[in-house]
Amino acid sequence: MSFQSRFPVALVAALAGLTFAPSLFPQEPIKIGQFASLTGKEASLGQSSNKGTMMAIDDLNAAGGVLGRPLLLVTEDTQSKPGETATVVKKLISRDKVIALLGEVASSRSLEAAPIAQAAKVPMISPASTNPKVTETGAYIFRTCFIDPFQGPVMARFARERLQAKRVALLVSNSSAYSIGLAKFFREAFVANGGTIVLEQKYSEGDKDFKAQLTAIKAAGVDAVFNPGYYNEGALIVRQARDLGLTLPIFGADSWEAEALIQLGGKAMEGAYLCSHYSPDDPSPRVQNFVAAYKKRFGSTPDSNASLGYDSVLVLVDAIRRAGTTETGALREAIATTRDFMAVTGKITIDSERNASKNAVIIQVKNGKFEFVQSMSP
Repeated sequence: MSFQSRFPVALVAALAGLTFAPSLFPQEPIKIGQFASLTGKEASLGQSSNKGTMMAIDDLNAAGGVLGRPLLLVTEDTQSKPGETATVVKKLISRDKVIALLGEVASSRSLEAAPIAQAAKVPMISPASTNPKVTETGAYIFRTCFIDPFQGPVMARFARERLQAKRVALLVSNSSAYSIGLAKFFREAFVANGGTIVLEQKYSEGDKDFKAQLTAIKAAGVDAVFNPGYYNEGALIVRQARDLGLTLPIFGADSWEAEALIQLGGKAMEGAYLCSHYSPDDPSPRVQNFVAAYKKRFGSTPDSNASLGYDSVLVLVDAIRRAGTTETGALREAIATTRDFMAVTGKITIDSERNASKNAVIIQVKNGKFEFVQSMSP
C-alpha cells in the first residue's frame, strides 16, 4: 500500500499534530513496550487493545515517525496470569530498553507492573485500567481512561434514573481488584442517591456456576443486578440468570465490552447495558475515520479497548514531540502536562493525579451488537 493511499495517515497526523514528512529514518528506532493479555481468559480485551496500539504505531510511522525516528513496538503477552506481568515488564525495561510502557487493560496486572515502572522511572500509560490505585503508585504512572470513582457513580446514576431501580443486588468477583473497587464506588453513590443495596453476592474469577448466587438474588426481590466484573463471567451470569427466570435488568461495566461477551452469552445478552469509553456510533469525523480505518484493516468494528489502545500511543507520541526527547524524566513531565488533547475517545486532559478526564458512554446489546444509548457523567 502506498504512503498516499493509507487512509489513517491523515487521521493520525491531525490527532498527533504531525506533518506529512516521509523519512528515511536514518536514526535508531524509538522502542515502546507493550504488555497485554493476548492469551488466557481476558484475551479478548488484550487483543483488541493490541490491535488499536499496533494500528497507531503503523499510522505514525507512515506519517513520518516522531523526532525523525521510527517507532518500534515491543509486545509481551501477560497470558492473563498473575505473576507473568512482572516478568515481562522487567524484560521490557532491562533487556529491551524501552522508553515507555503501554499496558495493561486489567487493573490487577497494571497494579503488578506499576511499581516496577515507577522504580525504574519509566513512564507507563494504561489504556484501560480503571482502578484508582494504579496511578496512585507514583508519578510515572498514567492512564488514558476514566477511573472507577467516576465510573461507579455514573452507573449508580444510570440505575436510578434510566432503570428506575431502587433496590439493587451486587455480584462481585472477590479475586479482582477492579471488581471490588468498582463495587465500592457504585455502592456509595447508589446509596447516597436514595437507593438500597439489598445484598452482595461473591464469586471468584474463573467460576462457571453462579446458580447459587443468582437464586439468592431472585429470592431478594431486587429491581436490577450490577456485575462489576469481566466479560467471561458476566456472559455466564446473564445466561444463567435468564435460565432461572430472572428477567430484571442486569448491567455491567467497561470490562464487559468485548465481542466475546455476546458470543458467550448469546441471545440472553439482548437488552443488557454496560459502561464504555466511546461509541463507534459517534458521528464525529475523528471517530468515524478511526472506525473506517480499523474495519478496513481488521474487518471488525473497534470497541473501546481498541480506541483506548490507539489513544495511549497518541498521547505518548504527543508528549515525545513536545518534550523533544525520549529521556524518561522529560517525557514524564510532558505526559503530565497533556491538556485538551483531541483523541478518538474524546478530549483528554491528564489531571494532577495522572488520570484522564472525560465522559462515559452507556451502550446496550441490541440485535447481537453494541449500540449507543447515552453519554453520562456522575
